[in-house]
Amino acid sequence: MSTRPVSSLSLRPSTRTKLIKAGFQTVKDLQETTLIELSKDKVTSISASEALQQERKLCPISTSCEAMDQMLGGRGVPIGKITEFCGAPGMGKTQLGMQLCVNVQIPHNLSGPGGEAIFIDTEGSFIAHRAAEIAKATITKLNENTVAGDDSLMNFENVMSRIYVSKVHNCDELIALMKILDEFLQEHPNVKLLVIDSIAFHFRQQFDDMALRTRLLNGLAQDLNKFAQTYELAVVLFNQMTTKFKLSRDYNVKDQAALVPALGESWGHQCTNRIVLYWRNEVRCAQLVKSPNLQETTVHYQINSDGFRDYLSNLNNNGKRRWEEEKIIQDNT
Repeated sequence: MSTRPVSSLSLRPSTRTKLIKAGFQTVKDLQETTLIELSKDKVTSISASEALQQERKLCPISTSCEAMDQMLGGRGVPIGKITEFCGAPGMGKTQLGMQLCVNVQIPHNLSGPGGEAIFIDTEGSFIAHRAAEIAKATITKLNENTVAGDDSLMNFENVMSRIYVSKVHNCDELIALMKILDEFLQEHPNVKLLVIDSIAFHFRQQFDDMALRTRLLNGLAQDLNKFAQTYELAVVLFNQMTTKFKLSRDYNVKDQAALVPALGESWGHQCTNRIVLYWRNEVRCAQLVKSPNLQETTVHYQINSDGFRDYLSNLNNNGKRRWEEEKIIQDNT
């Protein structure tokens, strides 16, 4: 029994990983360690300087929209944090998710994370054909300046095979998935992106007990934070919008209504960065409304046949064609 490997013990996968990383290989190693010594191995601390160096080593995920990347700190969606995009239907949230699933696979020597992606689909919105279009366009663009035979070349079949799609049909399935995701991430250490599209869908439809919903959401947020930090991956959540009424006490003043992110104000504190997507003058806009280190900024973007891209003015000769193309794609999402 004393020679039994720690990896075979009936423990949470994350606990087994921590023990092995701390140098515990067999049961005998644990038996020779006191609880105090074990707790010292579990509790670690690093300096702020070391934390900064670790963050700099993590390669963000480009959105393929330079303006959006700049807004998010210069290079894209950060690794190790939760980023939430909120918007009404037709804003391109799902297509941004698919674009990120492709871009997370950009090799290190092309300034990418060189990872894999998990796409959790709660709405049935993941369309493999559209993901393939985005993948082909992105691969073509990246390979234009890459020499044949170079390891940097991205292969379509490889890209599609490294996007793991899981469809969930209710809150129970989503929460159950979170409980087994730990083990999946250990078996797939190259996963650097976890997308949930959307986080609000089932929680808005299935709950009359708001206290229970809040507890479940808080537990979900804790799991997502743990995944982001333990496995050094980016968590990207897509959220819906809801109407919030501000009642006026003055009979002569009309009540005011505004679109706000769903799931309430307390949920908004769970994410590191929050971006709201909306239309203004027939142009898609993205506004960074919450971040611990970035200034509130608004940028423009577009969705075209290639995927998520920088907005180009539709006042030139090709503008009308691009605008019609974008509207066609919007109608199909």
